[in-house]
Amino acid sequence: MFELLKTDGGARLGRLHTERGVIETPQFMPVGTQGTVRGLTPHQLKDFGAQVILGNTYHLNIRPGIDLIRKFKGLHRFIAWDRPILTDSGGFQVFSLSKLRTITEAGVHFKSHLDGSPLFLGPKEATAIQMELGSDIMMAFDECPPWPCDEEAMKGAVERTVRWGRICLEERSKLLDSMTDRPTQKPLLFGIVQGGGYSHWREECAKRLVDLPFDGYAIGGVSVGEPEHEMYRAVEYAIPHLPTNHVRYTMGLGQPNQLVELVARGVDIFDCVLPTRIARHCGAYTREGQINLRNSPFREDEKPIEEGCSCYACQNFRRDYIRHLLKANEILGLMLVTMHNVHFYLRLMKEIREAITDGRFDSYRREFQTRYKLGKNHESNITHP
Repeated sequence: MFELLKTDGGARLGRLHTERGVIETPQFMPVGTQGTVRGLTPHQLKDFGAQVILGNTYHLNIRPGIDLIRKFKGLHRFIAWDRPILTDSGGFQVFSLSKLRTITEAGVHFKSHLDGSPLFLGPKEATAIQMELGSDIMMAFDECPPWPCDEEAMKGAVERTVRWGRICLEERSKLLDSMTDRPTQKPLLFGIVQGGGYSHWREECAKRLVDLPFDGYAIGGVSVGEPEHEMYRAVEYAIPHLPTNHVRYTMGLGQPNQLVELVARGVDIFDCVLPTRIARHCGAYTREGQINLRNSPFREDEKPIEEGCSCYACQNFRRDYIRHLLKANEILGLMLVTMHNVHFYLRLMKEIREAITDGRFDSYRREFQTRYKLGKNHESNITHP
């Protein structure tokens, strides 16, 4: 299912085979939590080179609901996307909706963030919903603890994550036998390594999950409020204990400079809401760092968002016009910045793959980090293993 084609230092070049196509790695997955990548059409995503997108089990189960998606024979037909889809199991909502949930050994009782109605998600339920969605890559249901988290609570989260992962595998096996009309015939299932900033719990969780027949492994419990250097440590604690012949996925990360650093540490696939979320706040990514196009210096700036960029926004519009659209609250402004940001991330991954192919990833990494300036809310003390 995963071919490791080449390594360049810690960086890895590979191919992940799924029922709906091959995913070249390193790869970034645009986030389509509720069945859409905000501000973009499936056609645009394909033009930008998106090979896989991400959906969310919790949100899609609440709205529009599995009954409706079932009538379309899965999420792909419902959203007009014929390439691979990875679905989060809902485990991240255990963290993000902490005020609306109660954790038990069987699973998690939620109150809907929309109307307060009850919803139960456990490993069996999350797996069954993802099978109905027709996910090409399903995620095991896990407990994503907050940062910071005391060690006793982390121990419980790791124990539940491993036990729930085993149940997810068993449930997938049962459903493969019983669901003859399932939208995806051979969905992959990834386990998720938890453990927070505790090196021994990251190691423990990784080793116990590797003993189970997962198709790939994710590193979860990052991007939950921890400082950047703690995020890197959490990934570094887990990576040595994951098999080289399986794909590695860090969940919910991150800024462009972070993706470069995580590739250097041996990570293969990523997802993050930042390209679309930052665009909705008028922020655009460039090789020299992030800019806010609502700011006054761009009022009479005739340059594209980023010179040399081949995206539709940069090929056809100038910063001054885009700023006008944003100041006037015109939807087109947000769409153009979103186009650019998603294109920027996907182009970054393509350049990384080319650098690994040519055996020059280390020089690419250093050149990129020299040019790229971190935003004011991010640390600049990147460590180089």
